[in-house]
Formats: sequence, C-alpha cells, structure tokens
Amino acid sequence: MTDQPDILQMKGISMEFPGVKALDDVNLSVKRGEIHAICGENGAGKSTLMKILSGVYPHGSYSGDIEYLGEPCAFRTIRDSEERGIVIIHQELALVPYLSIAENIFLGNERARLGVIDWDRAESEAKALLARVGLAEHPRTPIVDIGVGKQQLVEIAKALSKRVELLILDEPTAALNDDDSEHLLSLVRALRDEGVTSIIISHKLGEILSIADSISVLRDGRMIETLDVAGEKVTEERLIRGMVGREMNSRFPTHESHIGEEAFRIENWTVHHPIDAGRVMVDNASLVVHAGEIVGLAGLMGSGRTELAMSIFGRTYGREISGSIYRNGAEVNTHTVGQAVAQGIAYVSEDRKRYGLNLIQSVKENMTVAGLTKVAKRGVIEANAEISVANRLRKELTVKAPTVESQVGKLSGGNQQKVALAKWVFTDPEVLILDEPTRGIDVGAKYEIYTIINGLADQGKAVLVISSELPELIGICDRIYTLSEGRITGDVSRADATQEHLMKLMTKEA
Repeated sequence: MTDQPDILQMKGISMEFPGVKALDDVNLSVKRGEIHAICGENGAGKSTLMKILSGVYPHGSYSGDIEYLGEPCAFRTIRDSEERGIVIIHQELALVPYLSIAENIFLGNERARLGVIDWDRAESEAKALLARVGLAEHPRTPIVDIGVGKQQLVEIAKALSKRVELLILDEPTAALNDDDSEHLLSLVRALRDEGVTSIIISHKLGEILSIADSISVLRDGRMIETLDVAGEKVTEERLIRGMVGREMNSRFPTHESHIGEEAFRIENWTVHHPIDAGRVMVDNASLVVHAGEIVGLAGLMGSGRTELAMSIFGRTYGREISGSIYRNGAEVNTHTVGQAVAQGIAYVSEDRKRYGLNLIQSVKENMTVAGLTKVAKRGVIEANAEISVANRLRKELTVKAPTVESQVGKLSGGNQQKVALAKWVFTDPEVLILDEPTRGIDVGAKYEIYTIINGLADQGKAVLVISSELPELIGICDRIYTLSEGRITGDVSRADATQEHLMKLMTKEA
C-alpha cells in the first residue's frame, strides 16, 4: 500500500465540546484502495473524527483542514460528503424498520420519473445491489423481519447505491455473531479489490489485525501513531499499549473469590417464544449461583441466554413460562419487574441504549431511576439527595463525566455502561444478571468493568454474567454454565474451562 496515493488527508483537526477537548491537532492520511482501521479507547475521539469527515459535524464547528482526492473540502452536511463519494455507516443503524429493504436503500435518493417513484426500477436496482453484498432477501422484505447482520449488509448496499469511494464503518461487527462478522469483513475485502477505500472503527483488535492494511491509534483526542500492518510487527499488545498508554500484562484483574451459601437458584425453567407459542426458547433449565460467586452463561447466538435472563427478570420475555425461582432457599415470585426488584434481583440489559438508559436524560436521572423512593420524601424527589447519591455512584464506578447533570447520550460507551450498572447497584440487589456487560467498549474500560464486577462479588452479591466472549468468561468467572438450543449442557469450573471444552458443550445437541 505504500506506493498508493492518499485519497484523504485530515490535517490539524481539533474540536471541543463544553468541558471536553475531543480532538487535539489530529492528522490522518488514508491511501486509496486500502482498509484503514482506527482504534482507541472509548472517548478517544474516533467517532468524532469520522463525523467531521462525513459532515455530521459541519465545517466551522472544528479547526483544521480536509483534503479529499487532492482537493480541499468543507462539508456542511452529510449530503455534501455523500455527493463526493464518502459514506458513513454509524454503529446505530439508520434504517427505518417498517419500510422495505428497497425503500431503505433509496431513501432520500429515490428512483423516480416526473416526481413518481419507479418501483420496478427501484426493485431491480435493489436486487442487483443485494446480490453484490451477498444478501438473498427480496427487496420488498421489511427491515424489521431481518437480523442485525443482514441490516448491516443493507447499509452497505445503500452506500454502494451512492457510488461510494470512501466507506466509513463505525463498529460494524459490534452486535454481530462470528459468522455474520466474517461475512461482512469478507465483503469489505471484496470492495477493496474493487477499488473502494474503507475506514473501520473497531474495538475488536483481532478483527482489526486480520483485515486492516494500516492502523491509526488515537488516545485522549490525539493521534499516537499509524502502523503499516504488512511492514511492521503489529500485535494486539502493541495496539493496547498505544491505546491506553501503558502495558497491560493481564486483560483481567486478579481476584480471590470468597464464595458463600446459595443465594439464587432456578429449577426446571421453561420459556416459550412470545409469538410462536410452539417454539421453546428455554427448555427445563436449572442453575445455582452462590453469594460472592461470579457465574458465567455461555452459548451461541440463539441459544436462549438473553431469553433466560429476561424471563427471570419480571417475565419481560416469553410466554407460558414455568419453573421455580429461589432466593436464599425460599421460593419467590418474580412475575413482574417490580416483584423481581423487590426480591433483590437486578438485570443489566445487553442493549444499554434501548433498554438500559434514557440517552436524553442526565447521568443523575439515569442512576437513580430504578430506586427513586430512596431519594424521595412523601412522593417528591429531594434534589440534594439525588445529586449526592449520583456523585457517590459516579466516584465508586469511576464514571468519567463533567458533572452528574451531563447528558448520558454524550458519554463514551464504557461510561454509559457504568451508568447502566450504577442504576441497578443503587437498588442494592443481592443478585445481578449482567448481559454482555462489556459489549462495544475498549480494553481499558473492560478492565474497569471487570474490577466493578469483582467488587460486587466481594460485597457478597451473586453475579451471573452472559457474554459472547469466551476468554472473558474464563478470565472473570468462578464457574460457567453452557447453553445449547435452550438447554443447560454443562456446568464447568474455572479450572476446567477452556475455549475448546466450552465450545463443545455449546454446540452439543439437546
């Protein structure tokens, strides 16, 4: 790639938000026809830099210069950048769920004649684009009826319809399983072979090393280095050192477990699909978690992990639910969320932005919402008490925010996750179910989350962790249950836990 000309140069880019310098004199050069990865901790400035490039943050809101295809650019809108062939696909997909695939592909760029949409042309062109990205769905299929992996492919088809030359992908595989991730990355490689340049933001370092030609590392709003993957010995450890500014000899904090009596047990738990009652999502599952114990729940996508967790927590998923739940040896009723909370059970959702947080509210309001009676007197919230609690939780969970009045939606992913945890820590639960607690956050923030989880266990809490990352479960858990097709297929001690052994149990036929 060294002999290729630069398609993009960003020079001296700086940008400030109130109380935060997001970017500080950043320079970025991207060669034509390469896959250029950008990595860094949450809040390092990766997405901000790409939003400047794509016109989300307009010219004039930042300082510095952008040269694209050898010409200076001053994009004031996304449409300005798209007209030049720069297309960004955000981590939160910009698709309309109840419109068809074809309607989404050409939304704002409709195929029309004399002001009337030409549906035959739209479907024909959509079909060709879908074939190009390897998606067999009919163009009239509603977006709501396809999975997240296929939605990512629709976004790329949409970009291709705009004659993309520079494709920006922000955490494109964060919510995808391994198969969907590999398909998407193969597509990006194929686009490179067709001459499309790509910039990828990702926290998955192994993924970055497998696909990138060049890697730029951002830390605290500054560009640390740009590495040529082919010409230099680039390892995950090298990237982590650049991202966090220090050696991380271990991805997981050391922890000595102090496991007590049984705190939580489910027996013969069965859950049916909420719409298709004949489909069993969780089949006669039983498990136990002790006080002070961190227990993992491993399974492939569709194995029933989240369905199990949500059905336990106030039956927020499923129908025709049967089985028993015990707290400290006594059977309890958790038919509603309120009853589950009253029994000392808390659930931190895998989708913090949809179910875990109100992104337009403050850190303070999000932290206290699950336990408002604790900061209220005669039904009225006491402002000083709420602020005091939020400041205490912010300090205990090391939430990086200017103040507790800061809007949660403006925090980095790792800090949003800490706020979601704080919300349930405030209810003082005895049982915490953490569903993908480190999804979409960087290695430094992950370490901090692991430290918080260890601290909760040290307080005598029973912690159940669901994760798609087997090294994570092996690194932090005392025991790991495996799920396959809704059934518990194994109960593995830390000493016996290897990725190979767990995967064998996760793929075991029920």
